[in-house]
Amino acid sequence: MQAMESCDVLVVGGGPGGSTVSAFLAMQGWDVVMVDKAHHPRFHIGESMLPKFLPIVEKLGLLEEVDKLGIPKPGADFNSATGTPKRHDFFFRNAMDKSLPHAYEVRRSAFDQLLFENSKKKGTRGFEGVKVTRVEFASETGAKTRVHTRSKERGKQVWECRYFVDATGRDTFLANEYKFKRKNPKHQTAAIYAHFENVARRPGDNAGNISAYWFEHGWMWMIPLKDGPMSMGAVCDPEYLKSRSVSPREFLFQTLEMAPPEMRSRIKDAKLINEVRATGNYSYQCTRMYGDGWLMVGDAYAFIDPIFSSGVLMAMTNGMHASEIISAILKNQPGTDAMLRKYQKMVHKGITTFSWFIERFNTPGMQRLFLQPGNPLRIEEAVTSVLAGDVYGNPKVEWRLQLFKLLYYFHSVMDFRNAWRAFRRRVRTRGINFTGGTTEQDVA
Repeated sequence: MQAMESCDVLVVGGGPGGSTVSAFLAMQGWDVVMVDKAHHPRFHIGESMLPKFLPIVEKLGLLEEVDKLGIPKPGADFNSATGTPKRHDFFFRNAMDKSLPHAYEVRRSAFDQLLFENSKKKGTRGFEGVKVTRVEFASETGAKTRVHTRSKERGKQVWECRYFVDATGRDTFLANEYKFKRKNPKHQTAAIYAHFENVARRPGDNAGNISAYWFEHGWMWMIPLKDGPMSMGAVCDPEYLKSRSVSPREFLFQTLEMAPPEMRSRIKDAKLINEVRATGNYSYQCTRMYGDGWLMVGDAYAFIDPIFSSGVLMAMTNGMHASEIISAILKNQPGTDAMLRKYQKMVHKGITTFSWFIERFNTPGMQRLFLQPGNPLRIEEAVTSVLAGDVYGNPKVEWRLQLFKLLYYFHSVMDFRNAWRAFRRRVRTRGINFTGGTTEQDVA
């Protein structure tokens, strides 16, 4: 027997996007159910937050809690063994918007659980260990959308809902079901990562800063976490990770040996404290974002490279704006089609702004500009604004980014030989699929 229950909105996925949209809808008085196939707390990479997520956290009433579980992140530094200079620091206090001078580094297991539990406190009926097996939309049933679920505790159930939200992250439930998902042909990188202890941090107030280091096969990150650990990993060309003939643990250590001297000095006493994971071919975008009675939030629609720590910000931004649209739809307000189109345009704006930088991050021109940006016409402030998450069309940022792009193309022409070599490398790696991943999405 299948139990039948009902709600206004059913959200599948209890990560930052799902918890945010659920919380805001529940705060507006809607009967919201959120289901997640896993249980909190759970490991998740992507511990570095951006300042623009703080206003959303404040609206959710979680500023104090985030401050307790994270450490302040005043900015980020970018490093190279061959550049001149070899390092440049970007501080959020120097962005166009001076009101958000820092973000946080957080353990995602604790942060995601905080968001999930907060959504329940706001009124969401949240269930863990519940897998969605099938969705029948209203166009198929002739009535409400029916969501079929299965769990050990509750058995098989059917939920009737007026609206369905896919916030399943890289599991991309609807995209897989209806073949909406398309890999990004321009970005086929792969990553290998883990947590370590006994790693040197930046001194003083900069102890919470993320560090990025360019090396032969891509770039490496160092993200300090509260109470000592350091998240470290490398984003590489897939052909490099495909060359792995040893365990992920050994391969990560071999890769870290290629780090620039300054990073090697910081990690000389590093001790691995959790499982080494590898994942690849993760950049994608779906051909549809919404339909009759459903909408995608966050990584369920698109995922891009983690270099600028954009994932959580975009998922929570999507969730907050999606809640306003869904509420209007449930109230049968006029103009919701226009709201959905505006939502899609906003999401695409964030993705394309970050993606332009990401696709060129390993090029000589981008490295040169990041290591010695200068600030004519406040261009560095505009780039810092992007690093802070100001990517949704701020006019003060937009025209300066266009000037930055012109500078990038100028430097690429002036250093044509190296720029051409980097371009050919990018083109070559587009056709390479990494098959050595260890995450759930890689082995599924």
